[in-house]
Amino acid sequence: MTHSDNNLLTFAIPKGRILDEALPVMARANVIPEDGFHDKSNRSLSFATTRDDMRLIRVRAFDVATFVAHGAAQVGIVGSDVIEEFDYPDLYAPVDLNIGYCRLSVAAEKGVDVSDKNVSHLRVATKYPNLTRRHFEARGIQAECVKLNGAMELAPSLGLARQIVDLVSSGQTLKDNGLVEIAPIMDVTARLIVNRAALKTDPRVGELVAAFRADTENRQAA
Repeated sequence: MTHSDNNLLTFAIPKGRILDEALPVMARANVIPEDGFHDKSNRSLSFATTRDDMRLIRVRAFDVATFVAHGAAQVGIVGSDVIEEFDYPDLYAPVDLNIGYCRLSVAAEKGVDVSDKNVSHLRVATKYPNLTRRHFEARGIQAECVKLNGAMELAPSLGLARQIVDLVSSGQTLKDNGLVEIAPIMDVTARLIVNRAALKTDPRVGELVAAFRADTENRQAA
C-alpha cells in the first residue's frame, strides 16, 4: 500500500550531536531511514524510510520544534533545551530518551571577575535568549542577549559579550577557547516530541510514543 503525501507521517530529526545516538533508538521503534541518508554528500532534507507511510526530515534542532509545534511534522526528536527555550503550547514531550546528555551553562573568560555583586545589566551571547533572560532575571540582572547561532566562544575575547550561554558536554571546547563554566542552567537530554493535535487524531503517533517509551524502559531496566 502506498500513501499520498497528505497521509505521510513526517518525523523531524536534528542535524548534529544528538542524531548519532538517536538512530539506534529510532531503529528499535521501526523508524529507519532508507539508503542515501548516511551519505555525507547528500544535501537532501527529506528522506524515505522503510515504512511507506513515513518520511524523515533532517533540519536544525530549533527547527525540529517549530515543524512539530505547527503540525508540519507530527513527531520529532530534540533536546530539552530547545523545548524549554520555545515553550510551544502545541508541543508535547512524552518520552525522555535518556540520550544526548549535556547541560546548558553560563561561561566566561578564565580569570575574569564574574561576581554578580552590583551588576544590574549584562550582555550575554547565546542562541537561547529566553532561557538566558530567565536565568539572569532570577538573580536580579537584566541580560541583553546577543543572538549567535555558532562560534559563541569567540564573543568574550572579541568584546561582543562578557559571558556566553551555550551547551556544554565535556567542556573541552570552552577550555580550548580560554573559557570556564561558571553556572549550570539546566541538564539536557533528548526527548521524543509530538504535535498535540496529531497525537489525538492519528493513532500512528500514539503507537510511536509507546514504542519509544518501551525502548527507553528496556534500556533503563538492562
